[in-house]
Amino acid sequence: MTASRTLRLGLTSAAALVAASLTAPVAMAAPASSSASSPSPAPLGDHAATQRAMDAAVQDGVPGVAGQAKDKYGTWKGTSGIGNLKTKQPRSAHDRYRVGSITKTFVSTVLLQLEAEGRFSLDDKVEKWLPGVVRGNGHDGSRITLRQLLNHTSGIFNYTDDEDFGRTYFLKDGFFEHRFDRLSPAQLVKVATAHKPDFEPGTSWNYSNTNYVLAGMVIEKATGHTYGDEVGQRIIEPLGLRATTVPGTNPHVPRPSSRAYGKLAETATGPTYDVTELNPSLASAAGEMISDSGDLNRFYSALLRGKLLPKKQLTEMKTTIKVDAIPNAGYGLGLMERKLSCGVVVWGHGGGIHGSNSEAVTTADGRHSLAFNFNGDWSGDSDAVIEAEFCAE
Repeated sequence: MTASRTLRLGLTSAAALVAASLTAPVAMAAPASSSASSPSPAPLGDHAATQRAMDAAVQDGVPGVAGQAKDKYGTWKGTSGIGNLKTKQPRSAHDRYRVGSITKTFVSTVLLQLEAEGRFSLDDKVEKWLPGVVRGNGHDGSRITLRQLLNHTSGIFNYTDDEDFGRTYFLKDGFFEHRFDRLSPAQLVKVATAHKPDFEPGTSWNYSNTNYVLAGMVIEKATGHTYGDEVGQRIIEPLGLRATTVPGTNPHVPRPSSRAYGKLAETATGPTYDVTELNPSLASAAGEMISDSGDLNRFYSALLRGKLLPKKQLTEMKTTIKVDAIPNAGYGLGLMERKLSCGVVVWGHGGGIHGSNSEAVTTADGRHSLAFNFNGDWSGDSDAVIEAEFCAE
């Protein structure tokens, strides 16, 4: 883990996170303090610094980087490095990849749409929709609201922090034996409730993938359809996101795509393994989706421009909680706000899963967007790529 990647709110267990930097929904570095030498906003249409930052990530050890930026001048497509270590095939800006916790913004958008339709209130208790599911070791769904799931103030233990889960699905021996296991959302929640809560509901903040597994279950209970079906009908189809899928239990990444690589070890050194194929049910509604950079830019731009949510629900989504561990940033309902070193504010989310580290952000008006992917999970500075796109050097 590089020094600038100070926080990873990822899908992996805490042990794997610290040891191998396996995933990251948002990799946040402390922004530079304001001074006369602070960068100014980058001119629109200039992406040279972004390309240099992508190249630097490859020099740092990432096999390859693929991304797209969109502003009023059009779409810029950038790549660096390779997508296949065996064939030396370069990365493509049109690569599809696992987006990890970027899935959370899609899930939150669907829940907020359902609220706008009067299906439920975000202040409903989890127990009302999922009776008996959040129980045990101090967990009590009758004291937790749907809103607290979405903004990570529920206190529910993060199932990917379970040590056995981490050894089974994030380290080498366990991964290759269990990579195609099919896990139900209920199984993932049971892993979490075998532990005590992190805190009393509403009293603190802690990123927990379990929250969004439960959110997906609530969508299914309220609509009679899987969360993936609702994402498809409500977001993917209306926006024409042709590269975006909710794979369920399908272990493959559709083409065009590159291979994904990880260390699967307790350190970030040692052999590199191809981890492209896996059963994404281990991530469920917390991080299973697949997309490409163009689709992610289209999604976040539409979201921030009010094309997917009424004003009231978009305001709810953008109501953030200060997170002490993330300077100049806050977490809303599946959406993060971040003030960059040059003063530009971007909204979005990041995501990580085996062999894949992705970021997608846009300005508040949705007019300047960036999405990109590293096809390695142990090195590279994603913060630097975001800063380079939105702030001049």
